[in-house]
Amino acid sequence: MSLRPLQTYQGSCHCGAVSFRIQTDFPELTTCDCSICRRKNALMVKVHESAFELLSGQEALVEYQFHTMTAHHYFCGTCGIYPFHRKRVTPDYYGVNVFCLEEFDPEGIPVRATVGAGMV
Repeated sequence: MSLRPLQTYQGSCHCGAVSFRIQTDFPELTTCDCSICRRKNALMVKVHESAFELLSGQEALVEYQFHTMTAHHYFCGTCGIYPFHRKRVTPDYYGVNVFCLEEFDPEGIPVRATVGAGMV
């Protein structure tokens, strides 16, 4: 259980076409060793869909799916930045790239490495 208070952050892609807001207590951050996560090198926070709000840019989002076609990875079609994805194992959650959050410092938050490469 996290001892951090619930916080609200706004985030966006690089060009600002896609913007969103999340609420989380940042219990942990995760990395993943699957083929796409290794390449994008994102640091993620898991956020329930009720704590995620897309503010702008629905039309700018490009979706990418692979393997089981279950997870939905979203990228900005203008600048190519990966801000979030709908998770495969828990589809009612988003994995949010914390490097897209405004004024966010991951210092002191535990990072857990997840195993995605071995998922079948």
